Amino acid sequence: MSVPVFEEFEPAADCGCAGCAQQRRDLALGLPVRAGGHPAAHGARRALVLVTAAGVVLGGGGASALARPTDAPARPTDAPAGPAAPAGPFTPTRSAAPADPAAPADPDAARSGDDTPQGGAGPLHGAPGPPGQPAPGATPTGSQISTESLRKTTRAEIVNRAKRWVSAQVPYSMERYWSDGYRQDCSGYISMAWNLRGNEWTGSLDRFGERIGRGELQPGDILLFHNPANPTKGSHVTIFGGWTDYTHTSYIAYEQTKPRTRRQATPLSYWNNSDRYVAYRYKGVVSGGSGGGAASTATPYPGAAMFGPGANNAYVTQLGRLLVQRGGTAYYRQGPGPRWGEADRRATQAFQRAQGWKGAEADGLPGSQTWRLLVSGQGRGIGGSSGSGGSSANAPGFPGRGYFRPGQSNAYVEKLGKQLVKRGYGKHYLSGPGPRWSEADRRNVEAFQRAQGWRGGAADGYPGPETWRRLFR
Repeated sequence: MSVPVFEEFEPAADCGCAGCAQQRRDLALGLPVRAGGHPAAHGARRALVLVTAAGVVLGGGGASALARPTDAPARPTDAPAGPAAPAGPFTPTRSAAPADPAAPADPDAARSGDDTPQGGAGPLHGAPGPPGQPAPGATPTGSQISTESLRKTTRAEIVNRAKRWVSAQVPYSMERYWSDGYRQDCSGYISMAWNLRGNEWTGSLDRFGERIGRGELQPGDILLFHNPANPTKGSHVTIFGGWTDYTHTSYIAYEQTKPRTRRQATPLSYWNNSDRYVAYRYKGVVSGGSGGGAASTATPYPGAAMFGPGANNAYVTQLGRLLVQRGGTAYYRQGPGPRWGEADRRATQAFQRAQGWKGAEADGLPGSQTWRLLVSGQGRGIGGSSGSGGSSANAPGFPGRGYFRPGQSNAYVEKLGKQLVKRGYGKHYLSGPGPRWSEADRRNVEAFQRAQGWRGGAADGYPGPETWRRLFR
């Protein structure tokens, strides 16, 4: 004897036929939980009663309207948009409904860095490494990144690559990879824009760039916050696309965040953890177009390992020649040459002190900031001569440290305060700024100095020549 096959079906909420209406009544009047009914069935019956009632009042659209409140999202905000990724060497995904990338977003929704998971360093998708060795493109923790090993790129190319993901509306994911092989999270996005050989993460991206002050940001640079205590809590990175206006308090950020890649005006440095973001410039950036900013220096900083006792290379020769051009001739009896010597150290220290730096900031070993000033012709030369200064050439001259001390009252203090406000560093002023030096002035100056990456005595809140030059640049 064959067993009959029964096919269950759910009566439509808007069907008026006698059969569907009777079945809806039977389900609604079924046994309650206390009488032996199943809790899940009871819940379904309650929902069906509500849907049925709504269908009577609203018609065919009532069930849909009642099933989801009008202000509830159609899906969780952290769910990837678009269909599931197809199988294959790459798993690109597409957004079903692209949003306007330039449209302003809800600031609360923008704070995705608080819960953005972080993928680790690894190769481009589809390029596994040999057994027992790091994957191609993956950088071992703590390893040095030489400028020569990096792919060279221009600022315009960095920004254009960033725009491609914005146009494609690439969904955020730390587990999926776009068709170019880069991971679809914030650090994978930077790895793609900087054209790195692998997927990096927020804990390794800094080794591919040189640290710069926020006031030096140009399109293609990044703003990076890595939380070493808990990388999945707050860590995030954005691409700087240019200032929104002259106040330099907000910028156009390109970023990979939930739910998809976007470009929008963002407060400096971000919606949250703003003071913890550090600016970096890709070591492999070269001249040839900026996408909206000035071109980079022709010779990026080669790294601290190229200088100091025992160093013997072309960078030492280049450093010496730059120092001679900036007034360091007296320190060299012969040369400069490729072997590091005491003459190089003393000339470098003299240049650093000419910028107003002291202590560890003037140790005679060139860091990225010393190198940048030398190769760009900026800053003050040895003996007090000024470099080209770039856009700071027309800045008012530094009047001297004595004008900025407790008890002082003069026009320079007020000029300083107004410039701090203009640059977005005036939050400690309750009134003013005015001509009398106050603790609010000192704390605002300190905030500006820390934004340049300075610490200790270099960020004491009292302006020196370099603070003044950068502030008015």
